[in-house]
Amino acid sequence: MADALLHFAEELMSSWWIYLAVWGFAALDGFFPAVPSETLVITAGVFAASIGQPNLYVVIVVAALGAFVGDHLSYLLGRGAGGRMLDRVKPGTKRHTAIMWSRRALADRGGLVLIVARYIPGGRTAVTLTMGSVRYPLRRFTPYAALAAITWGIYCSLVGYIGGKAFEDNPLKGVVLGIGLALGVTLIVEVVRHYRRKRQPVVEAELEPELVGEKA
Repeated sequence: MADALLHFAEELMSSWWIYLAVWGFAALDGFFPAVPSETLVITAGVFAASIGQPNLYVVIVVAALGAFVGDHLSYLLGRGAGGRMLDRVKPGTKRHTAIMWSRRALADRGGLVLIVARYIPGGRTAVTLTMGSVRYPLRRFTPYAALAAITWGIYCSLVGYIGGKAFEDNPLKGVVLGIGLALGVTLIVEVVRHYRRKRQPVVEAELEPELVGEKA
């Protein structure tokens, strides 16, 4: 079974379709967090190290482009009906917590929060929707989205590449290691956030548009 799975994965990773899949998953993940884009990019990085396919640099580029497009789609969705959608989220849920965090972080750090949100479960979608709903200027949103997309594409691809180099003879173990490393980074970010939240409590409040800049 493992050999058959490995053979199937190698065939998939050797096809040019993998680049389209990476781009599509990264784009969809911008407004539909259930899509495992990070896992796919890490897996592509693993096989780039172990069998030489797909091309690591192309994976980085298409992953970044997909993430960039996805962020803008989520932002535009936020500019449309995003405000009403976010207001209807039930208090006490994980999604509501992510939205309130994104509003506070946006007020404190501005567009830089987009980069941090990449490593927080559900954070990316919450931040981009929020930035759209409060009319964060598009001309300021785009550079931050580009930086966030590029760093995310490099990060996921290299995490997978490291896993692939560690287990060149067994790419499946490399995938497990790569995903484990990514989860470890996410856990560290969550622990730091929890520690800071305990030390510096903040009052949850609605973020007014003028806190994040003039209207686009």
